[in-house]
Amino acid sequence: MLLANLWHVRKNAKTYRYRYIHEHAGKHKVIAADRVGLILLAAGRSERFGTSDKLAEQWRGKPLAQHAAQTLSALPFAAHLVVTSAGNASLFAHPFAVIENHGPERGQSHSIALGVGALKDRDIDACLIALADMPLVPSRHYSAMLNAFDSGVGAVIATANQGRLQVPALFARQYFDALLNLAGDAGARALLQGSESIACDAALLADFDRPEDFAS
Repeated sequence: MLLANLWHVRKNAKTYRYRYIHEHAGKHKVIAADRVGLILLAAGRSERFGTSDKLAEQWRGKPLAQHAAQTLSALPFAAHLVVTSAGNASLFAHPFAVIENHGPERGQSHSIALGVGALKDRDIDACLIALADMPLVPSRHYSAMLNAFDSGVGAVIATANQGRLQVPALFARQYFDALLNLAGDAGARALLQGSESIACDAALLADFDRPEDFAS
């Protein structure tokens, strides 16, 4: 049923996009950051890191999670949400609003659903999903994603990492229901297939999973 729902969401979105492009050729509408809600995912269980919490681990003078948070806090999103465990809530300051995930064993999809659930009644056009364990993604990449998103059409804008599509990713409102109904730890991967994308240097997309990653 979930796969069927995802197929219909993607099929309807592509049909609408095709019709809109041919009716409004040359009228690309870049989405403003204040029409986007940010969801920063920070509730992973750090199973490959050992017994300590990688997001609280010091790297270049501050906890790992604060690097991505600081980059994203400078962008004027309509909302800055972070989905994290209760133990890590203190890592995030204004402008972030904390959503506590009490079921991290349910996978990344549960964190996404918590974030989208908190945004769905807001007057926004899209949501941006980013990861707190990716400290090197630059502000210019997020800005490029916003510039590529056509607010008149609605779309998914993924990040291209040497041909592989991944988060950070930008999702139009029409995908919110599908995001709410994801399951497991694959996150939103199924919705990224066939989407438009913005390339980013693989080195900047490094996610910190093991103690040796902190050596850089």
